[in-house]
Amino acid sequence: MPVSKEVSKLGSDMLRFITSIEELETPDQVLDNLHGVTAKACKMNVLMAGLMPIRWCDWSGVEKGKTVFLHKSVPEGWWEDYFERTQKHPGPGLSLAQLSIAPFTMSEMMRMLEPLGVDQWPFELAMKYSMRDYFTCPVGGRWTVTYWSRNVLSNRFTPEDRTIIFMGATFAAIRLQKLIGLQTDRIGSAAALTARELAVLRLASLGHQMREIAELLGLGEETIRSHLKKVQVKLGARNRVQAVAQAIRLNLIP
Repeated sequence: MPVSKEVSKLGSDMLRFITSIEELETPDQVLDNLHGVTAKACKMNVLMAGLMPIRWCDWSGVEKGKTVFLHKSVPEGWWEDYFERTQKHPGPGLSLAQLSIAPFTMSEMMRMLEPLGVDQWPFELAMKYSMRDYFTCPVGGRWTVTYWSRNVLSNRFTPEDRTIIFMGATFAAIRLQKLIGLQTDRIGSAAALTARELAVLRLASLGHQMREIAELLGLGEETIRSHLKKVQVKLGARNRVQAVAQAIRLNLIP
């Protein structure tokens, strides 16, 4: 099947961006040059690129200009609104980006997840700033590069477009990583879990109650309760359910 002139032009422009990316010396230059390709060919703006938090809901390592980079096309005030709300209740898009290896649009995410209640805030915020759709590209489980559009992308977004734009996001993230270097501050100083604490968490994740965990491990209930409290502190969790979820996200337990 012949490739359309539009796709061919997008591909050649993106290839030109990729082959010259090592010449770009700042994150702003990387985003500006990527934006120059997508805005012209697809009327799609670069929104941002950022390192995902190592620990879920740990925003201490998120810093604009250091681990998060915004493009100048971003509407004024959007980032401040977004970051404030994300700290209170991370939207479903962030969860999907951390778990996914494929890019997705906001429209696709809405159809797939059918968010309710508080999970709808990212879409409401987008509408507030006239952002009709996003295209989020997870890169290596570490970066996300996101584009935005004033139109619904799924209506005219071809598979070829997606592949080329995702490729551009991937190379942009690789270049950004080289430019900013290692970010050791993101790791934090959380204490490691002990073997007993991990054993308690594994049993809790299987649905066992406190008394059952104590019997299975041959320990007292008070000891199990103490282990769980220490785990919550170490993982920055507010309760046992969140502690188990955080441990699974960090691959501490299966």
